[in-house]
Amino acid sequence: MGGVLKPVELEAYGLLLRPWEETDVDAALRGLSDPDFRRWNTAHAPDPDEAGARAFISSRTEGWERGTSASFAITEGGTVLGQLGVGAIDHTMRNARVSYWVLAEGRGRGVASHALEAATRWAFRDLGLHRLELGHAVGNDASCGVARRCAYTLEGVLRGAMIDTAGVPRDIHLHARLATDAR
Repeated sequence: MGGVLKPVELEAYGLLLRPWEETDVDAALRGLSDPDFRRWNTAHAPDPDEAGARAFISSRTEGWERGTSASFAITEGGTVLGQLGVGAIDHTMRNARVSYWVLAEGRGRGVASHALEAATRWAFRDLGLHRLELGHAVGNDASCGVARRCAYTLEGVLRGAMIDTAGVPRDIHLHARLATDAR
């Protein structure tokens, strides 16, 4: 499988994961400018302004079109609560990387864990992937908890593998889940 990925919607745990839309600019801007997002993200993070939010949404659409990523707005009752991405999809090696962020009003309610579990099952079932990797900055205990709750095994620490938004090298925890792992 390669090429264009047909955008899909995923419903699970009272959430709807759907492709990002141009009308989601305000929610994307809130996420990209959130202090916790900025603290834990990489130098690749879009600028925390309207142009950055528009570029974020545009790049999510392009990922579907190229077949290299599938990015979802995590919604509840029509309100965007965050982002879930399955990126760096390699159909030959049957692997990808997952990422997520959740707005303040969605934190502490299992939104990230539920969205990650729904997207993980979809990626294994519908994309035929075998391995999903999840990396986060060491010290980001919330992301570590999401990974554990979704049965992503901690495989180790990658030293200096991430340059944060301030330009500082940081270590990351590497977690992974295989399609053959117990749920």
